[in-house]
Amino acid sequence: MTGLCEGRVAVVTGAGRGLGRAHALALAAEGARVVVNDLGVALDGGDGAADRGSPAQDVAGEIRALGGEAVAHGGDIATADGAASLVATALDTYGRLDCLVNNAGFLRDRMLINLDEDDWDAVVRVHLKGHFLPLRHAAAHWRAEAKAGRAPAARVVNTGSGAGLLGSVGQGNYSAAKAGIVGLTLVAAAELGRYGIQVNAIAPAARTRMTERTHPETMAAPDAADAFDAMAPGNVSPLVVWLASAESAGVTGRVFEAEAGRITVMEGWRPGPTADKGARWTPAEAGEAARKLLADAEPPRPVYGAS
Repeated sequence: MTGLCEGRVAVVTGAGRGLGRAHALALAAEGARVVVNDLGVALDGGDGAADRGSPAQDVAGEIRALGGEAVAHGGDIATADGAASLVATALDTYGRLDCLVNNAGFLRDRMLINLDEDDWDAVVRVHLKGHFLPLRHAAAHWRAEAKAGRAPAARVVNTGSGAGLLGSVGQGNYSAAKAGIVGLTLVAAAELGRYGIQVNAIAPAARTRMTERTHPETMAAPDAADAFDAMAPGNVSPLVVWLASAESAGVTGRVFEAEAGRITVMEGWRPGPTADKGARWTPAEAGEAARKLLADAEPPRPVYGAS
């Protein structure tokens, strides 16, 4: 390893399993001291018996066994107290905070007509609010540092999804939350850059508890021991580590897809074909203009799972 994050302190939410665990291990391998956050809940956010225990403690112990430094945090980061204690854990334990990786989340998949309010609120809460609150508390610390003349090289890596960029059938709650994370990323990058804070997002594809259930064939590990495991969570982590490091200076407000050995810069909504009458359209005229514009426009990419 190159020590890309030597001396830096990173917080990773939802780091007890899957992508979060891979990120925490990769950051530690590059020299970061890591706060490993995980609430230890079931796949749908419930307190399933099979999921009880302390995955955060397990991963922190794994990092220490490999010679790194890590501390566990088991608080709910979708609450103000939990998010505040997350940042406080980094500062109290290591005296600084350099990077926040927002990763925590779970699924409650339903088609829209079967999606009840509790399932909507729970998923939006953990993904979107669970990004906002840690970001807010970390940013407040970094702003205070900047105003005290200690300009940070602060980094935030948010976790979006292809579902948030394109939509995903049966995941209206998840897709909406992930789309919101992209919007939050863009606003945070614009607002916080003056304080030395860079904010980016990834849209990863990898084998996790969530994706193994929704896409079991695509996410299966290869049979051959020497074959490239394209869906291994660790394939995403090198980009996260680089974005978390000081080496990513100048990169902010960006969204990257990361899957297997591929990294893609995602280019979001941009103006396409346009028509300007210079006066108010009639409905019929507006429809005719829209049809002509659509004929010249790029076709939309298909929604995941659409038939």
